[in-house]
Order: sequence, then C-alpha cells, then structure tokens
Amino acid sequence: MPTNMPMTVRIGTRESQLALWQATLVKELLEKEGVAAVLVPIKSEGDIDLKTPLYEMGVQGVFTRSLDIALLNNAIDIAVHSMKDVPTQLPQGIEAAAVLKRGPVHDLLVYKNSTDFLSQRDGIARIATSSIRRKAQWLHRYPNHQLENLRGNVNTRLRKLGEESWDAAIFAQAGLERIHLRPANSLVLDWMLPAPAQGAILVVSRDEEAVLEICRPLNDADTALCTRIERDFLRTLLGGCSTPISALAEVEDGDVYFSGQILSLDGKQKVEIEKIVPVDHADHLGRLAAEELLGKGGRTIADSIRATGTKGTMTPAKD
Repeated sequence: MPTNMPMTVRIGTRESQLALWQATLVKELLEKEGVAAVLVPIKSEGDIDLKTPLYEMGVQGVFTRSLDIALLNNAIDIAVHSMKDVPTQLPQGIEAAAVLKRGPVHDLLVYKNSTDFLSQRDGIARIATSSIRRKAQWLHRYPNHQLENLRGNVNTRLRKLGEESWDAAIFAQAGLERIHLRPANSLVLDWMLPAPAQGAILVVSRDEEAVLEICRPLNDADTALCTRIERDFLRTLLGGCSTPISALAEVEDGDVYFSGQILSLDGKQKVEIEKIVPVDHADHLGRLAAEELLGKGGRTIADSIRATGTKGTMTPAKD
C-alpha cells in the first residue's frame, strides 16, 4: 500500500442490498490485494424519494451526489456505484479509479402468471418499470400495452409487483442475480438493448495518486473500454433520464461490436446503428457512432423529446 494511504480504506456505498453487495465485492477484492477496507453506508436522494419518477427529478447524479460530497469532504476514500447511475461527466476532483469485470448486461422480465401476453402483439398487458428507455423499447414492440411507473430498490419493486394488478415488471438481470433474488418466473429480454454501462460496477475516488494506485488491480480493461464507448455515445447524444438511449459494446476476437439506438418516448420512432471495429481503433467509436446516428434521423427524435419540455439529467434511469 502507498505510504500516504490510510491504514484502512473507507468505501462509501448506498444502503440498498444491491449497493452493499457491490461495495462488499470491492472490499473483498481490495483485501485480496492486501488492502484493509471498511464499508461506510450513505443515503442518497434517489433512495429517499421513491415516488417521483426518476426522469422528473431533474437532478444530476441522483444516486451518486451524496457519495460525491462525502468523497470531496474526505469522509470516505472511494465510492462504489452501478456504473449506469453515474453521470457521464464526473464532478471536478473525482476520478474513475476502476471498472470491475462486467456482469450480465441484459434486462429481465419478471412475470406474475404467464407470458401469454408476449405472443399477442396486439393484446393488452400492464408492464411496470421506472425506466424511460425500457418503456420506449417495450412500446415499440408492444404498442398496446400499458406501462406503469415502478420505483424503489429491487426488493421493494418485487414486492410491489406482487401487490399490484400488473402482468410483469422489468429489472436489470445483474441486479437480481447478484443478490440471488431472480424469481423462477422470469426471462431474459435479449431483444432489449441495455442502458449504457449496464451490468458494470464503477469505483471512483478523489484525484489522488495513492488511492488510484491501490484500485488499479481491480480494473478490467475490456469492461472499461466498452463502458467508455457506451457512455461516449450517451454523452454525444446529450441523453439522460428523459431520453430513451441504449448502447452495448462487446469485445470479441480483437474486435469491438457496438449497437446503439434512440427512440421516441412513445416508442413509435427508432433510429439504430451497429458498428464493428478493431479494438485498437475503438477509442472514438462511441462519439462517431452517435454522430452518425444523429445524421440518420436521431437528431429529429432528440429534438422532439427536448421540445416536450421534459427534464433530463446526464444519468440513465435507475434500472
């Protein structure tokens, strides 16, 4: 451990079961490197307000700001986040310290009784999710379905699904599987393009070389590259909670396979793009793909969404 590091690294985390699981994983990885660590739970605004839809809160980093403040006030040494919750522009003085190896990237449908409604494209069903991205993709595929707002941590959302007269709800596969809460009555939505950086865990710290150094062994190069491409795509499109933007980059046999899209809020319009480039030439892939998508009609959709007056943050909706 660098000589100017504290004897025990303080890991800031939200208090939800999933957030604590992620922070505990980082703690265990650091301890394997010979670094002592302790968890410091901190409440976030996104955890306190469970009624307002995320895309109406109009706050940058609603799930990260409290941890950012704790970092800058030296109350903690590092913070652990679901990477898709993190604004594409980090606050001044805070740096990305490590991106852990990615987990499952897809969305998951948890259904109550059966999945018959999936084979009835013109049928009616009630599907719950707080994510504008998921709502738009679902309505594009099932235009007659009714979408319900669903907030809270994964435990709360599973409970609400059981209480309400909904047919199903959409979750992040990684979130449910990491804390062993994936129900038997669930299926992977492999047709639904995920949020940028979905399934990835980000460690951030103050801009201090000693802290950055101890986190470097935790970084997975492929995951760091792919999530950077996806977030560059999001940032170039100026997307946020009120913009249904999806992106996925994957490394295979020395190439990066990228898919990205933007939809109108009602799901009726969609512009998408796919690219395959060598890893060595992928540094600007996210930005270039976004610029190409804007030229193919994406700008019309983005301008239309802004014209509705909905407030966006620079953070994808909490999934």
